[in-house]
Amino acid sequence: MPKVTMLNQSGSNAGEIELNDAVFGIEPNQAVLFEAVVMQRASMRQGTVKVKTRSEVRGGGRKPWRQKGTGRARQGSIRSPQWRGGGTVFGPAPRSYAYKLPKKVRRLAIKSALSSKVQDSSFVVLEDLTLDAVKTREMASILKAISVEKKALIVTADVNEKVALSSRNIQGITVVAADGINVLDVLNHDKLVMTKAAVQKVEEVLA
Repeated sequence: MPKVTMLNQSGSNAGEIELNDAVFGIEPNQAVLFEAVVMQRASMRQGTVKVKTRSEVRGGGRKPWRQKGTGRARQGSIRSPQWRGGGTVFGPAPRSYAYKLPKKVRRLAIKSALSSKVQDSSFVVLEDLTLDAVKTREMASILKAISVEKKALIVTADVNEKVALSSRNIQGITVVAADGINVLDVLNHDKLVMTKAAVQKVEEVLA
């Protein structure tokens, strides 16, 4: 089992923690990681693009000229697609781009993402993370103490409003609860910071 040094909020050594091999020690599957990221990004698409078909364009209710005898091509409406100002054929319509991968694939993807952070030495375990009040300065000093200076994902066991509010004005810092951890967030940040309780909660679900 991989062992990681655990830190306290002041950045001092608080012992070691053994990580579950089945969650934090597997060989990352790059193909599955790619599929999971594509799925998440597809689900984030708004899909609100819309054009009007010939039935939705204003006007065109009257036949522009009679069917025969004019020498011109027959026309039924001035809002047909070939007319300027007419409707669009096969244009985009509002839709959802979301789809789901099998549960086993999704679980393998998040385990691969977590394991890749451990292998890259971009994984930090905090003994605990508590704040007495909402203070951005205090949160910034904690991050500096544990050498987190770039984009970082902070994972707490449960929703911690004080930590979330204290971090939202710090550029590059994202805070999520353990049950909201996802592949895109893990890979999109340079460092992964998890509390001891969050590690245990993730292991219970994924091991």
